[in-house]
Formats: sequence, C-alpha cells, structure tokens
Amino acid sequence: MQAAKLFAGALAICVAVASQAQADSPKSGLKNGSFVNAFNVRDVTGPAKGTTLCYRCRYGGSPVVSIFARDMDDKTVELVKKVDAQIGKNSEMKAFVVLLTDDPDAAEDKLAEVAKKNNIQHTPLTIFDGQAGPEKYEISKDADVTVLMWNSSRVQENFGFGKGKLGERDIEGIVQAATNLTK
Repeated sequence: MQAAKLFAGALAICVAVASQAQADSPKSGLKNGSFVNAFNVRDVTGPAKGTTLCYRCRYGGSPVVSIFARDMDDKTVELVKKVDAQIGKNSEMKAFVVLLTDDPDAAEDKLAEVAKKNNIQHTPLTIFDGQAGPEKYEISKDADVTVLMWNSSRVQENFGFGKGKLGERDIEGIVQAATNLTK
C-alpha cells in the first residue's frame, strides 16, 4: 500500500512538471494537420547556396524537419547537429534551418561559420528576411526556436521554445520525433 502511494505521488509530480513545461512553451507554428505553404529563403550553406528558393517546394512530399530560429545559440546549434546526423542516416528525410532576422546580410557569415565549425553537411542553413517568419506560419514572437515536422505537406509535429528554454531533453525528444517521421 505504501509503495502504491509513493508511486501515485511520483506520478502526480511528473504530470505536474510536464504540465508546467508545456505551459511554459509558447504556441508557435502551424498546428498538426495543417498544410505547409511555400515560402522563400536565401540559401547560405545548402545545394542552392547563394540563391533564393523554396525548400518546402524543393522537398515536395518528403518527410521534413524545419527549424526556425532567431539566434544560433549553443543549444540551437546542438539541435541542428543532431538533426543533421539523423538526416545523414536516412536519405528519405530532409531538413533545413531558417534563421529569422531583420539583418540577413550580417547573418550570412555567421551561418556559414556555424556550418563549417560544426560539420553540418545534410541540413541547409538559410535566412528569412524578417523576425516574424513566413506569412501564415504563425511563428510566435515569444518563440526563439520553433520546430515543424511535416510529411506529405502536412504538419505532423510542432515544438516551440522561448529564449533559453531549449534543453537537452527537448533536443532528444525532437530527434526521436524526427526518426518517427518516416514510419
């Protein structure tokens, strides 16, 4: 009986912590099931380096991990590296990073350096001109990082993180969700 009470107490604490974490996360990006619209980015490190294109269009109905970030801090770079490693293991999957910035020219060198320093090979780093992000994507102004995953042009997963809130467990959860995207 005592063990059952301890288990119930531990379970209640876990539920409370998970609920608080969910409540602290900004709602950002398209909702699950939403159609993914086209938008253009400037490719800094990908196969179309130096050009403006639509990766949503280029990848078609493939399973895609898209990371929208306002800053390439250490945790965001760690997330990109881990997603890039997954993409390298599964040629069916695609990914790209979109840096949301009001100063695209200044951000270009920084992104190129991030890719080189961290050996990011399978995930293009791109720039979107404007902190608000692509029209109709509903990127929250309170989200520093938004991760959208889609398959067949429909959102399957959505994660939003406020400034400094992306943690190691979050990164592992995103990578796990990415591996399940093709199943």
